[in-house]
Amino acid sequence: MFDMARRTTTPPADEDFEERIVDIDVSAEMRTSFLEYAYSVIYQRALPDARDGLKPVQRRILYSMSEMGLRPDRGHVKSSRVVGDVMGKLHPHGDTAIYDALVRMAQPFSMRLPLIDGHGNFGSPDDLPAAMRYTEARLAAAAMAMVQSIDENTVDFKPNYDGQETEPTVMPSAFPNLLVNGATGIAVGMATNMAPHNLGEVVAAARHLIKKPDATLEDLMRFVPGPDLPTGGTIIGLDGIRDAYARGRGTFRMRAKCAVEQVSPRRKGIVVTELPFNVGPERVVTKIRELVTAKKLHGISDLKDLSDRHRGLRLVIEIKNGFIPEAVLEELYRLTPMEETFGINNVALVDGQPRTLGLRELLQVYVDHRLDVVRRRSAHRRRKREERLHLVEGLVVALLNIDEVIRVIRSSDDSAQARERLMAAYELSEIQAAYILDTPLRRLTRYDKLELDREQETLREEIAELTAILSSEDRLRKVVSDELAQVAKTYGTPRRTVLLEASGAPRKTAAPLELEVPDDPCLVLFSSTGLLARTADASPLPREGGRSPHDVLVSAVRSTVRGEVGVVTSQGRMIRVQVVDLPTLPPSSDPPSLSGGHPVSEYVALNPGETVVGIGSLDPDGPGLALGTAQGVVKRVVPDYPANRDDFEVIGLKDGDTVVGAAELTSEEHDLVFITSDAQLLRFSASIVRPQGRPAGGMAGIRLDGGSRVIWFGAVDPALESRVVTIAGSSTALPGTQTGGVKISDFAEYPAKGRATGGVRAQRFLKGEDVLLLAWAGPGPARAVSATGKPVPLPEELGRRDGSGLRLTHAVAAVGGALGSSPGSSADADGRVPQAAD
Repeated sequence: MFDMARRTTTPPADEDFEERIVDIDVSAEMRTSFLEYAYSVIYQRALPDARDGLKPVQRRILYSMSEMGLRPDRGHVKSSRVVGDVMGKLHPHGDTAIYDALVRMAQPFSMRLPLIDGHGNFGSPDDLPAAMRYTEARLAAAAMAMVQSIDENTVDFKPNYDGQETEPTVMPSAFPNLLVNGATGIAVGMATNMAPHNLGEVVAAARHLIKKPDATLEDLMRFVPGPDLPTGGTIIGLDGIRDAYARGRGTFRMRAKCAVEQVSPRRKGIVVTELPFNVGPERVVTKIRELVTAKKLHGISDLKDLSDRHRGLRLVIEIKNGFIPEAVLEELYRLTPMEETFGINNVALVDGQPRTLGLRELLQVYVDHRLDVVRRRSAHRRRKREERLHLVEGLVVALLNIDEVIRVIRSSDDSAQARERLMAAYELSEIQAAYILDTPLRRLTRYDKLELDREQETLREEIAELTAILSSEDRLRKVVSDELAQVAKTYGTPRRTVLLEASGAPRKTAAPLELEVPDDPCLVLFSSTGLLARTADASPLPREGGRSPHDVLVSAVRSTVRGEVGVVTSQGRMIRVQVVDLPTLPPSSDPPSLSGGHPVSEYVALNPGETVVGIGSLDPDGPGLALGTAQGVVKRVVPDYPANRDDFEVIGLKDGDTVVGAAELTSEEHDLVFITSDAQLLRFSASIVRPQGRPAGGMAGIRLDGGSRVIWFGAVDPALESRVVTIAGSSTALPGTQTGGVKISDFAEYPAKGRATGGVRAQRFLKGEDVLLLAWAGPGPARAVSATGKPVPLPEELGRRDGSGLRLTHAVAAVGGALGSSPGSSADADGRVPQAAD
């Protein structure tokens, strides 16, 4: 054991100093000093009192502000003024601790019911507040309920640190502040961490305990099911809460409040509107970015903090296409502060001793305190009213004998003699006699006599009421219960935190594939109105059973969800598009519709005057692509598409030429078909067209007469029952203003011809008709739509190959196959275009 010599000097009576050396045991000195320090931290700084839920510094702030008159109806004052008053009179532990406590009591994200009304920058969950010289403060309305009736001998006072002032040992606390606002603190050898609760729920439980003192924990939990956090969010799992309410210790998990929304036309995202308690948005944003950079979190394309003072918290986490938002959200809960654990440790001071308390004990301590406050307040008020009644009774006696009283006073030598003579003449007490002498003559009128009679009656009634409260425990409890109900009505707010029952353990890490959309087979569809979409699976789309579709198809390509397709444009370009970016059509729609698709312009950038003519597969082992141009050129493209380019040419066009059709060629037995503006149709076998590389310009497909051009090109399976639709009109009419004459004929009536020939006539023009406006060939039934995609009825009977057409009732913008019977569709397992029976 080591010894330490402590040298002390004590001045003697004379001028010489005598040195004394005292031997002290180091172990005993350290033990004593540490215990003194620990005691000071536990009782004077870190732990709240179970009665009012306040630490000493918080209690001193509220008391000082109350004494300074900083009520809610007064103006704000500088926070530094409050801090200086508290530090100078009551709390000599430094201004930083005082200002930190003041700031926390003003933060709505820290306190469920703030006690300070702050003006200025009082910080955020991520940022510190401004300095005390910049902020202002006053008591909040709820704080007035904490200090109410403090001047009515409701609580004990003690001397301050230097004995020149007094301070309350506890606040009257008109509501259970410890449960409502919670507490956190680290002492020496112990700590406290208490969750905030809803004021209305806590008051309801306290009133139930007042009414039924033998209430069980289960009874009280019917009113207080769990914490209610200032920042809202969701609490997952209530087992830990039950443990905390029973034994004072437990844990629960907090989750952010999130919703999966369509944050852009092409992307879904996770929108966060509430975060766990004590978690700020900047902390979440920083963690997510770190995880994305480290490649530990996948599927996030962008992150924006759109929070403001009007909408509140709003974090938008944009999800990459191909990832399941719900699975990404589970990863965010697992890896980021969007899910946090709160450990409840209900340690508070009870009768000056630290204790771990459950819900029932916390409520019982508060109820006992409040009963004592109301009892002392009632006794104080009764005593004050009795004293006032005593004075009023003496004054009434003086008024009844006013002339004699004046004579006695005037005939007395001094006030002492007058007091003695009044006491002897009318049997008054010394206090009553002195009060009569101090009363101005203007109070001794007949009107004041009536007022004193009414006051006397009122005082007697109030004394009787207060006596009844003090003499009846039931009356006392009712008063406390009614006052609690009024506080809850005045300051209560709806619950913010959602409670969810769960079995417990956090979700384990998800398999990587669970985050991504499965690479299932699907069909990619392109409609006549320029919409792109994909189906939920690769099964053939159903026919509409005679009902009108919303739109008609230009192309349908087999692919997979995480695959790619190429968009073919009129300028001979092919542009890659990710299939996963496309919207998914419902598995079954009645009637089938592409109205849920997105415009192709959202996925590809087109040049001025450039249009999309079709789509094709980018699989090098897949079906080849057949192209036809307005000048009659045909080309079969070798599928050697570059893997490192998103935009490339698939045909070398001559000046002034454009691609009018693109079709996947699933078999060389299919026919390539041209239909021209002068109503000529040419079909020939695809086998006679040699495949060429991408830069090649193709070969002659159809011979055109002067001024004519190709208006439609495609591939048709001759083994299927197909139809040819042609619509004739005038070349001088404005586009979209004429209905035209339509003819539907059997594709089999058109004989096959050689390549580079003129073909056969497809429709005979009537008077006023000199050009084909629209044409199409493929498996029936054929469908026509207007410019808005609405169906236009077509005649059911078939016309002769070279016959004339029937007049339409509405203008037609596009003609094509119905869903499930598109030309150029990828073949199924039998090499046939998928279609259902008529």
